Amino acid sequence: MQVESAPQALPRRRALAISPEGFRRIAIVAAVALVLIVATGATVRLTGSGLGCEHWPGCQAGDPLPKKGYHSYVEFSNRIVAFLTVVATLVLAVAAWLTPGLRRWVKVLATLVFVGTLAQAPLGALTVYYHLNPWLVISHLLLSLLVLGLGVVVVVEATRLVRGGDPPLPALARAGGAVLLVASSVLVFSGTLATAAGKYPGSSGDDRVHRLGSFQPSVAFHVRAVAAFGIVFLVLAVWAWRNRERFPWLVRACAVLLAILAVQMVIGEVQYRTYQDVPWWLVLTHVTIAAALFGWTVGVVARLWRPIAPDRT
Repeated sequence: MQVESAPQALPRRRALAISPEGFRRIAIVAAVALVLIVATGATVRLTGSGLGCEHWPGCQAGDPLPKKGYHSYVEFSNRIVAFLTVVATLVLAVAAWLTPGLRRWVKVLATLVFVGTLAQAPLGALTVYYHLNPWLVISHLLLSLLVLGLGVVVVVEATRLVRGGDPPLPALARAGGAVLLVASSVLVFSGTLATAAGKYPGSSGDDRVHRLGSFQPSVAFHVRAVAAFGIVFLVLAVWAWRNRERFPWLVRACAVLLAILAVQMVIGEVQYRTYQDVPWWLVLTHVTIAAALFGWTVGVVARLWRPIAPDRT
């Protein structure tokens, strides 16, 4: 048996290698898919389609395709998007190990993004089996956001690989970013509690899916979380403005974060004031923007610790 020599194997390895720019594109596609799956998952809940498919992975026993019906189509469509998201994160994980120069911890992180996304499948099956137990529904969403956050960090590292990196920002800014990330996590968690206590329990029948707690106390907790996030963000934004000549990217990043937060707060206020008649698509917009807000916050904090060199092109 002829053993392939190292010089012969080298061209094959180079042929399989992914360029840094190519990996960055893959990471961005995966991150977008991770936001999209949050939106489609929220659609399932808000349209009362959580039990549209009683079995997994098929829609009903002995028949993988959904029967004719609105709720079945919504739930099954979400499963299709979930499958495509798993594929996107699998490509991300494989590409990470084929990208020269990418740090090993980033490759492991990309693999964890895939593992976390894949874990959504059995968690989703358990959620359906236990008739949308609210804690399982919340765990489903929080895992999605955790994986999204890890995916954003991979995007930041992929961009650093393409453009190069700068030294970390001062300790004060990094500490402020860490507090902002904690505040953002509490904000997201409080939002899931408010949604679980609201008028959209997840299925079309309250006799099978119960709300979690009371709406008003959950909203009050969420409002306090928003206020805490806003205060921490304001402190970081002021610091960024005072150091705008040194870190102009941070001012731009804070401006985008402020815009997202402002839109989110307006939607939340309208949603609260029209609670009895609020349409499900408005709540869906609120949830989707919340995912974007969390993802952008993770990106900003990651860049405080792992800055990206200015684009020279």
